Amino acid sequence: MKVLNSYERVQKMNSMQEITIRQVRPEDLDAVTEVEAVCFPKAEAADRASFEARIKAFPDSFFVAEEEGRIVGFINGAVVNETTIRDEMFEDVSFHNGTGNYQSIFGLDVIPEYQHHGLASRLMRHMIEETKKRGKQGLILTCKDRLIGFYETFGYRNLGVSESVHGGAVWYDMILELEA
Repeated sequence: MKVLNSYERVQKMNSMQEITIRQVRPEDLDAVTEVEAVCFPKAEAADRASFEARIKAFPDSFFVAEEEGRIVGFINGAVVNETTIRDEMFEDVSFHNGTGNYQSIFGLDVIPEYQHHGLASRLMRHMIEETKKRGKQGLILTCKDRLIGFYETFGYRNLGVSESVHGGAVWYDMILELEA
């Protein structure tokens, strides 16, 4: 990973201010598939068909971060009535229930050159605000142990090791209960 000098850091921070977060569109399919392939190991990454189904099933809980027409990150997940994510949910959009109580997070992706500049946090805050606006009870996700602290900064609570074995990894269930 390249270490940025102070000028480059200022330029990158200015660039972050120019990034917009918006709802996904069908024409974003190839770009989000490419971002996912860069951000996750092949065994864990969603494929093009999965993203196509997600964009159709729950576009109102799928947001992209865009800079000058280029997608540099995104966050997405189905709305469910469960408080933990099951592996089947990643592939089967029929688990999405728009009137469900919990917004799941299937992926929070930021391409490497934009990582560690607050973009993942902006995407998460955006999803939390949108979830509040829709009157949901909370948000759920699974993460690897190295990311538990990151999600705890938003108020997520660690529920322990998940039953999920997605991609052969060890995952932790996290929940953020929203105030009514």
